[in-house]
Amino acid sequence: MNSQQSTQFGALALRVGLGIIFLAHSAYLKLIVFTLPGTAQYFGSVGLPEFLAYVVFVMEVGGGLALIAGAYTRVASLALVPVALGATWVHLGAGWVFSNEGGGWEFPLFLALALVVQSLLGDGAFALRRSPKLETANA
Repeated sequence: MNSQQSTQFGALALRVGLGIIFLAHSAYLKLIVFTLPGTAQYFGSVGLPEFLAYVVFVMEVGGGLALIAGAYTRVASLALVPVALGATWVHLGAGWVFSNEGGGWEFPLFLALALVVQSLLGDGAFALRRSPKLETANA
């Protein structure tokens, strides 16, 4: 396997992993475990508008599915960065480690970083709909 192939399969693994994480946090946690009205109440309890819970849910489901499929990966990744940074903000008071009561902020911050890396890497192997290539300047 050459370097280009390794990069393509690495981007695929990151893309699918991120997609699964966002689906787990939306379709499973927000919809099934906490319910959407419960999630909206939680958003309100931390000072966010309750309707934002529904926006975040749609973004996580749509972005997660897009990442798994490899559809507009760069756009989906960058669209999810504010969601991950918002989760980071919500968990700031709980400390660094996500296993702390209330969850810490290192995991959502890492997700934000991984999303930025994914946007830089692009779609990877087996993408359904390729993102536009990033333009590079000649040095």
